[in-house]
Amino acid sequence: MRKAVAYLAVSLDGYIADADGGVGWLGAFADEQEDRGYEAFVQSVDTVVMGGRTYRQVAEELSPGAWPYEGLDCWVWTQQNGPLPHARRIEGGLAAWLHAEKQKAGRGIWLCGGAALIAAASDAGEVDRWHLTVLPVLLGGGIRLFPEGRAQRLRLVSVRQVGGAAELIYEPAMG
Repeated sequence: MRKAVAYLAVSLDGYIADADGGVGWLGAFADEQEDRGYEAFVQSVDTVVMGGRTYRQVAEELSPGAWPYEGLDCWVWTQQNGPLPHARRIEGGLAAWLHAEKQKAGRGIWLCGGAALIAAASDAGEVDRWHLTVLPVLLGGGIRLFPEGRAQRLRLVSVRQVGGAAELIYEPAMG
């Protein structure tokens, strides 16, 4: 069975984007020489899933010249209509779609963001692994990775220092 992995960078105070939904703050950490394992992670998945705002941000702002997920099966979970030139739209509920995708043969499924997609997948019990890179910055506000009121026990699988960041891998705790 395939695993769905929430692979994201997060500020020390728990935000994945600033108050305007931007991720420009991530650029301050792009020049660090140490490998954060991104390439190895991308090789471990064959599917990437994102929400509509994340899709538009990637396609229009972050990588307008070239789609960065070429070669991956790209899906978008959104209520918005409109063309998705690099991806397919998830029809119906995210939980049922994820559950069905996990039964298929293949490599992992990357839950790329945003926060609503991650929350919906987590609430449905469909996140098999949390792969978080905690960056040494306090944003002080913005879009939280974990909205208020969501509770789930996790088990620490590994922790690794990568430059000034901490890479944390968790899986749902059983029982």
